Amino acid sequence: MNMAGRLASTPVGALLVLALAAFLEAFGDSFFQIGLHRSAGAARVLAFASGVAVMTAYAALVNVPAWDFGRLIGVYVAFFFLMAQVLNKIRFGHAPDAPVYAGGTLIVAGALVMAFWRG
Repeated sequence: MNMAGRLASTPVGALLVLALAAFLEAFGDSFFQIGLHRSAGAARVLAFASGVAVMTAYAALVNVPAWDFGRLIGVYVAFFFLMAQVLNKIRFGHAPDAPVYAGGTLIVAGALVMAFWRG
């Protein structure tokens, strides 16, 4: 079993893998945002190439472990939302507003229900 697979086989490790995957997906998306709306010429090509590289790392990381991704998708979506908000503030200077906080609260609450409800 590979390192990501071993790590994802424990609850804490699975959360770490999901958090890293969410960061990579949001970070990769941010390169495409930069390429489409904030650069031109060689900088645009570099942004797109960086986005492709980071999104490839994301896809490899999230698909290597043999887990029930359908069950974990709620937790993943919450991690993605949180990572996207952090990167949006750091890379683009946009802080979340009240509707984003309200919707984000619902996203995180839904993830907690999916993660911990045993029925």
